[in-house]
Amino acid sequence: MKISMPENVKMIIERLEKSGFDAYIVGGCVRDAILGIEPKDWDITTSAKTSDIKSCFSDFKLQDNGEKHGTVGVIIDGYVYEITTFRIDGEYNDNRHPDNVEFTDRIEEDLKRRDFTVNAIAYNDRKGIVDPFNGEKDLSLKALRCVGNPDERFREDALRILRALRFAAVYNFSIEVETACAMVRNRSLLNNIAVERISSEFNKIICGNNIGYILRRYKDIVAVIFPEIVSTFEFEQNNPHHNKTVWKQTTTAVANVEPDLLLRMVMLLHDIGKPISLETDSNNIDHFKNHNRFSMVYAKSALERLKYPTSFIDNVVLLIEYHNVHFSDNKRQIKHILNKIGVDNFKKLLLIQRADILSQSKYKREFKLNNITLAQNALDLIISNDECFNLKKLAINGSDLLHLGITDGKTIGYILENLLDSVIDETIENDNILLKKRALEIINQI
Repeated sequence: MKISMPENVKMIIERLEKSGFDAYIVGGCVRDAILGIEPKDWDITTSAKTSDIKSCFSDFKLQDNGEKHGTVGVIIDGYVYEITTFRIDGEYNDNRHPDNVEFTDRIEEDLKRRDFTVNAIAYNDRKGIVDPFNGEKDLSLKALRCVGNPDERFREDALRILRALRFAAVYNFSIEVETACAMVRNRSLLNNIAVERISSEFNKIICGNNIGYILRRYKDIVAVIFPEIVSTFEFEQNNPHHNKTVWKQTTTAVANVEPDLLLRMVMLLHDIGKPISLETDSNNIDHFKNHNRFSMVYAKSALERLKYPTSFIDNVVLLIEYHNVHFSDNKRQIKHILNKIGVDNFKKLLLIQRADILSQSKYKREFKLNNITLAQNALDLIISNDECFNLKKLAINGSDLLHLGITDGKTIGYILENLLDSVIDETIENDNILLKKRALEIINQI
């Protein structure tokens, strides 16, 4: 098999080879090229030591901040190409980084230290594929398997557990049995990893096409990151609207919504408040009144612990708050919610509700979906007609009230909100003169 490489990558390999060293592209770029995916990064490995690499590319600007671990960056046309010496990793005492590295002149020794067989493949035009662990065969089978002993690989670097889930979710790989069992056995080691690295990897997992299966099959691993989900695993919902446990319904809902990080995180966390909100009526039917409120609290706590950006957390919590509102074509209701969450979040809310409905039982499903369609149509009309649903669209503003002699800031805010509610409820037209008259009436009442 011949892999097409960028000209700059070919030049780097050829220059190293002409200087008497072995050099290959390695890892993810080889994996993706074999899968027919355009590689995003091109990692190069070589028998040359860092001093030799610097000598070979002395006519280029270099980055040597990774020299301790055998890496030199060569900057060509504004892009940094990382070249790393073949190496053998020492002991891993922090479940993340080797305490030391040794350098070697054998590519096979370098490939032996890598995580999965599909990432332990090297290539150059002269020797072709170098694949001592049958990674190319595993790629053809879409099988993910550790290089060597899987327990050792995960104890070395616990983040590899999440990398395995990412490959399974994004590439639709099946995780080989021994590797999968070792992932579950070693899952507690994820507690030793920085939460920023955890959340970064999880973001890629949750946006994968195979996420529904991953969440069901590896729920015990996901629970290390989000312990709040554990109570939902076996929690049955004795209610005609639901025919699954809360967790199975959640995983289905996540898979039903498009692969957008915000949408999928909302679907993952929107029902985690159900177990604590359970109420059973006299007919033995379960109800989950205000479960969105409990879910909001749990979701905020979890995402803050994982150090997600504040704006992201706020939007997740906001959409969870409104996820179970019952919609139809009631434009007044829609405008009031638009005022609270904005157009973009309202559109996301409809996608969330549709995904949620499709994860539930078929009881009244068509009725519910039709209401979502009605709400979408009403939203489209509101937008196309440029109807008023927030203070920006209100035909009166703070300056108008100042000219009427109303100077107190809180009073101005109160009056504007009162006028906006009246316009949304259609008890008054969105007309400047009429709104000024109503403002004076409110002042007199106050």
